[in-house]
Amino acid sequence: MAEGVPRYTAREAIALVTSGFTELPGPTGPVHVNPADPADPTREFGPDGPLSWQGYEASRARAAARTGEEESVVCGTATIGGTAAVLISFEFGFLGGSLGERTGDRLEAAYAYAREHRLPVVSLVATGGSRMQEGMRALVQLQRVARQSTLTRAAGLPQIAVLRDPTTGGGWATLGAGADVVLALPGAQVGFGGSRVRPPDADPAAYTAEAQLAAGAVDAVVPPAELPELLGLWLHLLSRPSAEPVPLPPALADTDLPATGWEAVGNARSPQRPRATAYLDAHLDRRAEISGDRCGGTDDGMLCGFGVLKDGGRTVAYAAQTGAATRPAGYRTAARLIRLADRLRIPVLTLVDTPGAANDAEAERQGAGAAIADVFGAVAAAGTPVTTLLIGEGGSGGALALAAPDNTWATPDSYFSVIAPELAAAILKRPPEQVRATADQLRIRPQDLVDLGVVRGIVEPLKSQP
Repeated sequence: MAEGVPRYTAREAIALVTSGFTELPGPTGPVHVNPADPADPTREFGPDGPLSWQGYEASRARAAARTGEEESVVCGTATIGGTAAVLISFEFGFLGGSLGERTGDRLEAAYAYAREHRLPVVSLVATGGSRMQEGMRALVQLQRVARQSTLTRAAGLPQIAVLRDPTTGGGWATLGAGADVVLALPGAQVGFGGSRVRPPDADPAAYTAEAQLAAGAVDAVVPPAELPELLGLWLHLLSRPSAEPVPLPPALADTDLPATGWEAVGNARSPQRPRATAYLDAHLDRRAEISGDRCGGTDDGMLCGFGVLKDGGRTVAYAAQTGAATRPAGYRTAARLIRLADRLRIPVLTLVDTPGAANDAEAERQGAGAAIADVFGAVAAAGTPVTTLLIGEGGSGGALALAAPDNTWATPDSYFSVIAPELAAAILKRPPEQVRATADQLRIRPQDLVDLGVVRGIVEPLKSQP
């Protein structure tokens, strides 16, 4: 245990997030398994489990006496921030919060209850992994958990994980990392490798909640005092589907339409032009962000999350470029956001603003092309409504990937181009003084985009609207 990092019991963790909890009854009777056919319930294992591990039953009894729990998980229902949910909390004091067959029975029953009653699932995870005293019969519980999570995902129900200290092994690789939103307590050990099985020269700082946040595997590190409010917000945001598209935000700058293509470029590149955060602040209340691509990366140039519309109170998802060159991790995070919103039937707003995709050597090594293709695919496949507003630079495919076909709009201080005018001139071997004329030839002004059928229309500033 890291110094100064609390290890909450299962019920202490529950008390962190809710004052009301109703425990679900645990499965009764022995586990029945035929090793030759797991689907055929014809064999009872002895008291020391499937491996006849000497002393295992006594270890269970001591763990039960010490913790007051019958197994390594406590499952029940609770209301968190006004939203009812199924709550799963691990008891690390019970054999290291390890997963055995009876743990699997409880988890399967909890997930089934969530689907039957249309409830989101919140997992408060603290585990050392699979229970070695049950051998492979314990390890295959990860398959059971993965199946239950997949069925719950297919049912359109959100799953949120809160990582406590420690969260390692198969519990991290299923209930933790497999959740839609992953929150973590500060300083918690988080990693597939537990402290006793890591390479001897491994940097312990790499196995922390903070390191997993930096690596794009965790959405936020949350102090315990802030956890109830944030968890309640996430449950509120993810549990309210809508079939209506996101209403278009008005333009935030009172800018006239540009007379030339180069003027359009100047407007879009102006330091005074409103950026994505200004549009999100003006349009949404109570936002919560997801972070990271789950592949080792993050990108501050792509803001993704969910929020409540100021006009109407509906939940919407957003993926917004901030004006920087978008990195592969940003595209993968946006694709994750769009697919999650699609599955939960939440409409999406995308804000396009980038000079283009990052194309440096590191971006290529990180799979820039595949990441951009992933966003194109996520937008194309989305059944939930996707609305796009071009608010600044629209640089080539790196911008178009985020744009909704047939539902993209533009502000007066924006432009969209197949390529930046400077690069187009360079490719055509034109001198620098012809860049402005090239910008006109490309027809990149907002009004040109309407004429070309690329955008549906130009949004006006709020004070200019009737």
